[in-house]
Amino acid sequence: MKLHEALNIDLKEINREIENLVARDKDVPKNSQLAQGILQLVGSGGKRLRPLMVIVGSRFGRKLPGRRALQLAAAAEFIHAASLIHDDIIDDAEVRRGRPALHVITGVGSAVHIGNYMSARVIELLSKYTGDKNRYVHDLSSVATAQLCLGEYQQLEHAYDYDFTMEQYLEKSRNKTALLMATCLRVGALSSESTTEVASLLYNFGEALGMSFQIQDDLLDFTQSAEVLGKPAGSDLRHGQVTLPVLFALQDPGLAPAIRMIGLDSSDAEIAHVLGLITRSDALLRAEQVSRDYLDQAAVIIQQLSSYPAHTNLVTLLEYFSARDH
Repeated sequence: MKLHEALNIDLKEINREIENLVARDKDVPKNSQLAQGILQLVGSGGKRLRPLMVIVGSRFGRKLPGRRALQLAAAAEFIHAASLIHDDIIDDAEVRRGRPALHVITGVGSAVHIGNYMSARVIELLSKYTGDKNRYVHDLSSVATAQLCLGEYQQLEHAYDYDFTMEQYLEKSRNKTALLMATCLRVGALSSESTTEVASLLYNFGEALGMSFQIQDDLLDFTQSAEVLGKPAGSDLRHGQVTLPVLFALQDPGLAPAIRMIGLDSSDAEIAHVLGLITRSDALLRAEQVSRDYLDQAAVIIQQLSSYPAHTNLVTLLEYFSARDH
């Protein structure tokens, strides 16, 4: 069973709302490269994790989830999709979900403009919700304009930085991945008038899942084939991304010198050699344990929300994220 089915959420409704963000902008012709590029990107698949989290959050309020929750869900996917455009450009990734990445089709300049438009469109949409009662809505635009960009910048700034600390890695992962997931749950909850206490617990739950998710994503660089990843194995290592497995491997005096030799001009053979060293070390197991620790934190929060019928949705989310942990 697919995740949206297990959560009893109509994905078609969410997808229609996402497409409406483009279709209802009178300044963007339907046949323009801008409109077609966005529709291609948002229509290329994906689990719609972040929109699903908005809807799940909305089930913890005093009101039944309504149109606003759907609009916020669409906004969340727009924010995520825009970040993927920038990620692919930064990583020089030619493939996204088994298809050519957007910048490969449109060129880097056009892709950057499309990503910028998507972020601006979200801010425009959310600006319609005014007043103190709806102040929470601007959390999403804050994530779009600040935290995600900061996470991307931190990734660029620390390329091939083998003195990168654990604290810096966790902060980057929080900005790049976890905060949007956390915000989706919180904003969804507040959109249906949940209490601030429940919204805060949901935020913490989403942050824990997001941190686990990012660590698992980092592990895929070492554990999955190029065919499954849609990019060469070791791609993160090749682009100088110091992920959690690399950080743990750097703590081994026997491995650190070889890892520190990896740079922009490293050959395929050198990358493959270091990839093998890290894979054969205990670095992957240690990273997996950190991921599981975050999932354990999320499980504790579910217990704190067990009086709400929608807590079963959190169990479903936890099971989904836990399955990625294997």
